[in-house]
Amino acid sequence: MLMPAITAEERTSLLAWWREAGVDTLVGETPFAWLAPPERTSENKGNGEDAAAARAPTPLPGSIAALDAWLAGGDDVPGAAWGTTRIAAAGDPAAALMIVTGQPEPGDAGEGRLFGGALGQLFDRMLAAIGQTRESVYLAPIAPVRAPGGTVAPEVMERLGAIMRHRIALAGPKRVLVLGNAASRALLGTELRAARGSIRALKHGAGTVEAVASFPPRMLLEHPAAKAEAWKDLLLVSRKGA
Repeated sequence: MLMPAITAEERTSLLAWWREAGVDTLVGETPFAWLAPPERTSENKGNGEDAAAARAPTPLPGSIAALDAWLAGGDDVPGAAWGTTRIAAAGDPAAALMIVTGQPEPGDAGEGRLFGGALGQLFDRMLAAIGQTRESVYLAPIAPVRAPGGTVAPEVMERLGAIMRHRIALAGPKRVLVLGNAASRALLGTELRAARGSIRALKHGAGTVEAVASFPPRMLLEHPAAKAEAWKDLLLVSRKGA
């Protein structure tokens, strides 16, 4: 098939682009294996090792305070480029009940906390129903910033999930309430519909902790019929070990 002809102006523009890219010779006199891997020289030797080191996860801080500081300002935090407002964990790190959600809701950045607005009112009522408040539990998002479009790439969520397991190990709660499908997949390794209805073992660096998976407040607002099932989950997480 013949290639379409290009104008002199297009040809000049194309050649200028290649010059900007550093191409100053179109044809060489010596054959060259363009697809062969580059030869290791003193200049490029070790580049592969350096790149691998750059991709290696940052060692996680050894205290909750240091972990919070890193997540609040570290440039190497997974998802750091998603937005400027990062939502921190809140409540009592020593609480017996820890609540984990996948990521902030769309309006949370404006309020600077998880579950603001109507979602917050419903969440507060859920806590009150089992004798808890925001101050008496430990509430944390797996991702400190909401991802564009609300979808976190699997490899990023895997790393964020590992960071959350580290937080859980540092806090040492008796029970964890896991809210939402993304959080269930990241921490329990299964979809929410399969994880609900029973006590699950959530593995972390120091061992395991009992966990219950349930619906997030947004789903309960959009599907009120699910509140009865969510109530069962709340009873399960509040009665176990009480």
